[in-house]
Amino acid sequence: MFKKKTVILLMLMTLIGSSVLTMLITGTLSFAGNGTATSAAGMLSDLAAQTQKTSSNKDALTKVEKALNLVQKNYYQNVDTDKLVDGAIQGMMNALDDPFSSYMGKETAKEFTQEIQGSFSGIGAEVSMDNGRVVVVSPIKGSPAEKAGIRAKDILLSVNGESLEGLSLSEAVAKIRGPKGSKVVIKVQRSGVSEPMEFNIKRDDIALETVKASMTDDKIGLIEITEFSMNTGERFKTELNKLESQGMKGLIIDVRNNPGGLLNIVIDMAEQLVPKGKMIVQVENKGGQREKTVSTGISAAKTYPVVVLTNKGSASASEILAGALQESAGAKLIGETTYGKGTVQQSFDRDFADGSLLKITMAKWLTPNGEWIHKKGIKPDIAVNQPAYFSAAPINKERTLKYDNNSGDVKSAQTMLIGLGYKPGRDDGYFSEETVSAVKQFQADHKLGANGEIDKNTADQLEAALIARITDPANDAQLGRAYQEIRQEIGAASSNK
Repeated sequence: MFKKKTVILLMLMTLIGSSVLTMLITGTLSFAGNGTATSAAGMLSDLAAQTQKTSSNKDALTKVEKALNLVQKNYYQNVDTDKLVDGAIQGMMNALDDPFSSYMGKETAKEFTQEIQGSFSGIGAEVSMDNGRVVVVSPIKGSPAEKAGIRAKDILLSVNGESLEGLSLSEAVAKIRGPKGSKVVIKVQRSGVSEPMEFNIKRDDIALETVKASMTDDKIGLIEITEFSMNTGERFKTELNKLESQGMKGLIIDVRNNPGGLLNIVIDMAEQLVPKGKMIVQVENKGGQREKTVSTGISAAKTYPVVVLTNKGSASASEILAGALQESAGAKLIGETTYGKGTVQQSFDRDFADGSLLKITMAKWLTPNGEWIHKKGIKPDIAVNQPAYFSAAPINKERTLKYDNNSGDVKSAQTMLIGLGYKPGRDDGYFSEETVSAVKQFQADHKLGANGEIDKNTADQLEAALIARITDPANDAQLGRAYQEIRQEIGAASSNK
């Protein structure tokens, strides 16, 4: 862990591999004071209030202890005291009605430690608890979850047929996780889709590499960041310097489906692009006091244009970086409005002797201009949505789809066919004669029995072809628009010389 006096080391909410990662603070958190002196009367008043609070806490603890004793003595079966205590703490966190405050038992806390170091396996999706429901914050870019079609805001209903209703976040995560190569069936409810959807996902190791860089022939650099872990800052700096040394003329930073990470890492990265003296982020405690982080990095703004790619899966640290570059470095945001997580959590991992961990929301963060983006997100300067087939729901393969059917599965199949260049004639879910013809053409092209019906084999082939289309950068409308914008700005700068 990092140790830095009066420096905020925050871990923004990131559940990677379907485990609980969150904002972490180590060292001393220092908020700016209001500059006023404290009188003796004020000190006495504060002391009296503290004494009253201590007394109230003792009464509350006595009540909890009595409840524990009553259960132990009177319950008709033997009870596991550790389980009761864990349940009491979890209940306490649930009572806060805050999806980002939670309790982690020993095993989940252990996984948490592994994940912030960038080593884990699973499906690659960050989740949180919202109103008793397990909700996807973001699938990690390139992860099994993203490839299968899991999207931000999806509500997880069941895992391998077992309902997640009534489970704590840690319990739900334990069901989602599993060894590399194992398969898991996850049922989700998606906004705008009437029927629940099922995803068959093969768990895998989530790549340790969080930064990937490339450059086009006309010297436009692209840096993709999948999360902000301990080594991400150095990797970003190395790749940025490498691109600049090769004559980079413009930069695209891609934080789509990046659920967050370490704030001190984000600050280090922002300082590579935000001029010295300009604001990066503000953190405000419940008393309204703000800790303002100002760049101590580069002396002047970069001479090349910068674009940041975002979508609704860009959360926490991704939003801090996007806000800092947009407001303090003149970068343009392209894509979709971000997730909207504007709170700060502190993780207490040394306060319990058994390795458990408690995560508590203790502040909110604001953009350089003082904007609190919580539950709103950051709007892009240029809004670009991906084609409809990027969000096509998977097809239920338990029954064959055929002429005259009318369902959401037919609608998904039509969306896929359109995305793959076929012409089903409509996309409203009615299996028309034109849809039959389109299916026959697809089947013939993929050496399947061309009967115009969508059975499991045809559905599998449709989905596989669609995934190949989606993962081809040439079909990425948001990335294409980013390249277009960078080239326009380079052209405009050249004409002004």
